[in-house]
Amino acid sequence: MCLPHQNKHQPHSLSFSLFSSPKPFSSMGMPQHHLQSQSSSNNSKRRKNQQQHEQEQEQEHVLIAGLPDHIAQLCLSSVNPSLLFSISHSWRRLIYSPSFPPFFSLYAILSPPKSHSFIEFHTFDPISHSWRILPHHPHLRHLLLRHPSFLSRSLSVQSVSAAGRLILLAATTHNLSPALPRPLIFHPLSGTWSFGPVLATPRRWCALGVLGPDVYVASGIGAHFSIHVARSLEKWDVRSPDGDVWEKKTDLKDGRFSREAIDAVGWRQKLCMVNVKGDAAKEGAVYDVAEEAWKDMPEGMLYGWRGPVAAMEEEVMYVVDEAKGVLRRYLAEEDAWEEILENERLKGAEQLVAEKGKLCVVSTSGISVVDVAASPPRIIPVLLPEGFEPVAVHVLPRMPVGH
Repeated sequence: MCLPHQNKHQPHSLSFSLFSSPKPFSSMGMPQHHLQSQSSSNNSKRRKNQQQHEQEQEQEHVLIAGLPDHIAQLCLSSVNPSLLFSISHSWRRLIYSPSFPPFFSLYAILSPPKSHSFIEFHTFDPISHSWRILPHHPHLRHLLLRHPSFLSRSLSVQSVSAAGRLILLAATTHNLSPALPRPLIFHPLSGTWSFGPVLATPRRWCALGVLGPDVYVASGIGAHFSIHVARSLEKWDVRSPDGDVWEKKTDLKDGRFSREAIDAVGWRQKLCMVNVKGDAAKEGAVYDVAEEAWKDMPEGMLYGWRGPVAAMEEEVMYVVDEAKGVLRRYLAEEDAWEEILENERLKGAEQLVAEKGKLCVVSTSGISVVDVAASPPRIIPVLLPEGFEPVAVHVLPRMPVGH
């Protein structure tokens, strides 16, 4: 894109004529015909400068010179948005418009350190390297992160991303009751909130996972313990126009997966989960969606499940060993975990998200992005807004500017 040349050093006569009065000239005894000639010359230069400014403004709104905008947009939609952002203002405006294919951004639940209940939702733009706060929702002020009765334990706020939406599903209120009677949904492309279908038993915590457009809730605790709830499995199709209901699926064989908030990882049309977090001894279960049946987790998979787990495109499973800060990949054919890298920033890992060849890790060091598609893999720290620490992170389409 060629912009008209702009002369940074404007003629002195032009600047003088714009900010001065002609009266001092006449007092100097300058001939009248010379004053008229000078005025005519200044007017001509003023008109030329105005025309140049108008041409520049028009050029600023042209995507590709000589092409209609809708054709130019088709050409530019295949270019990396980070390149478009750095080249021209018109292309920068384009990548944030509703008509341009949205690039992916980080969406994070953030909270000040040691806060009991204050949380905010922010999105990080990887192109402009800036954070934006999401619109607030009244229900968010009821979510509790810590309680005086449980000083050594943080209370969970469980969320997933499905079908391009951010979904909050389980949390606790100040009176230790379930905070969300129905899912709270954020829609990035419109910047709005909505509700999902009512849960038969709202949860304080549960096993929560996603396969394609389907959200699964398994086990967990409601207002009080119930073996019926602890063994339950329900599914909700986020995209179904009349899917405003939870569909009951095959129960777990017991209630051992209700102890704490856990991830049910969607992998190759299966849901994989363990009953406790971290490096402790644990049990594993796998729900086969095609067979609608629960099975024991493979021994090697269970042995290496030593921290948060996520599956890239629901095909390749990764784990971060939270004690050692080691990232590993699961090899299904060998039922074993292959080490990829070790890094201090990965120690204390609490959450792992996999999307588009990158892993987002929430740990005691903050948020780190691991580019596993690069050779060798590299780690990129994400600088958080001042005064906040991460609660959870997701990868979703960016919000258009103006929301």
